[in-house]
Amino acid sequence: MKNFSIAVIPGDGIGREVTPEGIRLLDAVGEISGAYAFTYEYFPWGSEYYLQTGKMMDDRGLEILKPFDAIFFGAVGDPARVPDPISLSGLRLKICQGFDQYVCMRPSLLLPGLPSPLAGKKPGDIDLIVIRENTEGEYTGAGGRAHPGLPIEVAVETSVFTRTAVERIIRYAFELAARRERKHLISSSKSNAQRHIFSFWDEIFAQTALEYPTVTTERVLIDALCARFVLKPESIDVVVASNLHADILTDIGGAISGSLGVAASTNINAERLYPSMFEPVHGSAMDIFGKGIANPIGQIWSGALMLDFLGFPREHDLILHAIKAVTGEGRPLTPDLGGNATTKEVTDAIMAKARVLAGANLV
Repeated sequence: MKNFSIAVIPGDGIGREVTPEGIRLLDAVGEISGAYAFTYEYFPWGSEYYLQTGKMMDDRGLEILKPFDAIFFGAVGDPARVPDPISLSGLRLKICQGFDQYVCMRPSLLLPGLPSPLAGKKPGDIDLIVIRENTEGEYTGAGGRAHPGLPIEVAVETSVFTRTAVERIIRYAFELAARRERKHLISSSKSNAQRHIFSFWDEIFAQTALEYPTVTTERVLIDALCARFVLKPESIDVVVASNLHADILTDIGGAISGSLGVAASTNINAERLYPSMFEPVHGSAMDIFGKGIANPIGQIWSGALMLDFLGFPREHDLILHAIKAVTGEGRPLTPDLGGNATTKEVTDAIMAKARVLAGANLV
């Protein structure tokens, strides 16, 4: 049995509700497989911490987190009390950029039994992955404001694209696409309007494509690609995109898969020089916080991705199959998926399915 130390940051809103459920599931699968055990340390960072201290995380936060094997993150954001730029840049972005977690991988999968808002789509029609550049681009924070409140006030936000960052994320996407059955990669662009940064991106994509002759490629403008996610998602396998483009596309991907509540993600330092972080896509959802009805699937699936990253692909598959078994039966489901179950009831059901599947050697 391998032992790992996991830093847990539940954060804000429903992050506090789904993170414990993800941990319950991870511990159950560790007990089932006997392959790993996790030791957790919890950190209270987030909006409440900010309201008490004026900081989203400890000043030594990155130094404190660095020795851990991975970070299990819930959600961040409390817009009624803390401005979004503060909550995002002070915690999640600080960790992603500080630990060079340059790969944000977000799968979108229409699970069995879940209806897509897109008419006629069935499981298998939506099975795609977006690879997001996660450390620079439109979220670098370069720029500023001057003359506040005056008619001559100006705000400048500068996207920063470096060859190192663009090359490594595009290469990561090609490597992933080459391992998948369809071997198809789309690059999101907007070089017709942002002629400097995205012409740069397009050139690097074309140069890298020469090294992967087995991968079929396309370059699609972001507006057309958003439309394609809705009109023809079955034509999409792997997408590589800038920080902002991928952020938008993955929200669409979660929505067309039935709910943002099922969407999982990774923030990976591929060289493993720093801990990587695993989190659901859904955010803090303050409107349902405290009701016990948050969908835990995104957090549980993120935990499965963490297991895969740590070297346990079989345990990852066991969790994903258990999720599919529960959604395939149509119950229990949380209200975002049309059910009336609680967060805990869904976790209990997935846990029970995992035990059955493992006991029958079906995974």
